[in-house]
Amino acid sequence: MRSIYLSAAAIWLAGVAAAWAGGNTVRIGVLNDQSGVFADSTGSGSTLAAQMAAEDFGGKVAGKPIEVIAADHQNRPDVGAGIARRWFDLENVDAIADLGNSAVALAVNDIARDKNKVALISAGGTTALTGKNCTPNTVQWTYDTWSQSSAIGKALVKAGHKKWYFLTADYTFGYNLRDETSKVVTANGGTVVGSVRHPINSSDFSSYLLQAQASKADVIALANGGNDTANAIKQAQEFRIQQSGQIIVGLSTMITDIKALGLVATQGLYVTETFYWDRTPETRAWSQRWSARNNGRYPTMMQAGVYAAVLHYLKAVQAVGSADNGARVVAKMKEMPTDDPLFGKGKILANGRKIHDEFVFQVKKPEESKAPWDFYKLISTVPGDEAFLTLAESGCKLTH
Repeated sequence: MRSIYLSAAAIWLAGVAAAWAGGNTVRIGVLNDQSGVFADSTGSGSTLAAQMAAEDFGGKVAGKPIEVIAADHQNRPDVGAGIARRWFDLENVDAIADLGNSAVALAVNDIARDKNKVALISAGGTTALTGKNCTPNTVQWTYDTWSQSSAIGKALVKAGHKKWYFLTADYTFGYNLRDETSKVVTANGGTVVGSVRHPINSSDFSSYLLQAQASKADVIALANGGNDTANAIKQAQEFRIQQSGQIIVGLSTMITDIKALGLVATQGLYVTETFYWDRTPETRAWSQRWSARNNGRYPTMMQAGVYAAVLHYLKAVQAVGSADNGARVVAKMKEMPTDDPLFGKGKILANGRKIHDEFVFQVKKPEESKAPWDFYKLISTVPGDEAFLTLAESGCKLTH
């Protein structure tokens, strides 16, 4: 029995020590899927991106060392919320970054507001974060479901691909992607001929793909992400769906999905991204630095978004002089124009929505690729002011 009491005391003292140490640092927690369906597109690569932002800023801000920690939310809102509360209450974390999985992001969004901390959301895509659930403490940096759907929906319907069918992940993110894309398709003269839902982390898409194939849709849109997208693309290739004339669209396809599946399986796929490593000299230089520390892999837009969001956050903390008041730091982030090597110049709206260009790419044929990770050719660019919902359209009540 005595050993149990000693263990409890040791845990309590460790928590006190962590809290005391945190008070002398600016602490950023990267909270995402470190081991599951989204681990390749976020995971440890996002932690590395946050560490690089801290290093590039000089390792200190407002006179305090910058510390980056990480945890796995396991794609469970209760787990993510528990970690966020512990970090904010006991470990003096000032900001939580990444937050892939929209349900987890929404939970932490509310906690950050209640604790007056900061949420820097790169991977959570629901528009509710900058709409009905907007707060003064959250910035949604990289993308959202509306931006993903708007760019590619307009481009393909205008090109004559008007009949759409959706394979939809059965949770908030999937519903948002399906619903937002459907609105864009119909608004531009297209039609939705059907939709089917599938559980997250599915391994067998054969029945869903056969339904989509039988619909005679011009476009089969994958309203999912991570390994779900990869599995659906792989099995679509096995059914030779694209060879039969139907287009496959990955509404949240990452470059890591293309790498995992190869160009033979993914050639011709249309994707929407806000970042691509080979787009500019600046994106190439940073991505090569990141790659050198990550076993030769190249970053997704979500991992790049963590870097850019953390860097801008640190600029705001420096300008304010402290990380203690989260809403004040976010207000400064909105006040300052954004400018970083990965997303270029932009701005943050009053609802926390970061504005930058969106790109529609098509995956290259194997013979078109000249180097490892050379996967995309640019189809169209959507200017930032057109790529995202306006403040009025978002439904957010924040005005400053």
